[in-house]
Amino acid sequence: MSQWLSIARDPACADTRLFAKLIAARDAHDELVLLGLHPREWRALLARHFTHARVPVLPRAAGIITDTNAFVPTLHAHLLTHANATRHADDAHCLATIIAHACLRPDHLWRDLGLAGRDEVTWMLTRYFPTLVVLNVANLRWKKFLAAQRALSLGLQPGPAPGCPGCEDYGHCFPPSR
Repeated sequence: MSQWLSIARDPACADTRLFAKLIAARDAHDELVLLGLHPREWRALLARHFTHARVPVLPRAAGIITDTNAFVPTLHAHLLTHANATRHADDAHCLATIIAHACLRPDHLWRDLGLAGRDEVTWMLTRYFPTLVVLNVANLRWKKFLAAQRALSLGLQPGPAPGCPGCEDYGHCFPPSR
C-alpha cells in the first residue's frame, strides 16, 4: 500500500487510501486484472488518485474471470442504486466493479478485497453504498448479503455468490438442507 500512497495525489484522502489498499492487494500478486476494471476505467482511477503513477498495463480483458450468469453486471448495477451522492460517481463505479469481481473469488469478501477484516468492508460499504448497509439487519457476512440483495433485486431466490462454494465457511453460511 505504501508504494501506491507514495504516488498518490493526496495520500491522506480516505478514498485514495482505500483504493491504494485494494490495488496493492492485487498488485502484490501481479493480479491487477482481478480488480475487473477495463483499461479506460483503470487509467481514469489512476488519474484521479495516483497522478504520479507509471500506469501499469492491465492484462487483456479476456483474462478477467468470466461469469456466465451475469452476476457481476447485476451486482454492480445493484450497488450503484445505493451509491452515496457525496462520493465521486466514478469512484463508486470502480468500487462496485472491484467488489462484484471479488465476489467471484472463493474466500471471505474482506480477504478477496485485500482488506484487514469485516470492519473495513463495513466502513467501505457505508462510505460508498450507505443505504445498502442499513439493510443488513441480520448482520450477514458481506458476500452472502450482497449476493442475496442482488438476487432479491432481480426477483430471484437468494443464494450464494459464485465464489462462495470455495470458501472454508460455505457450510456455515449455507448449511445443507435436511
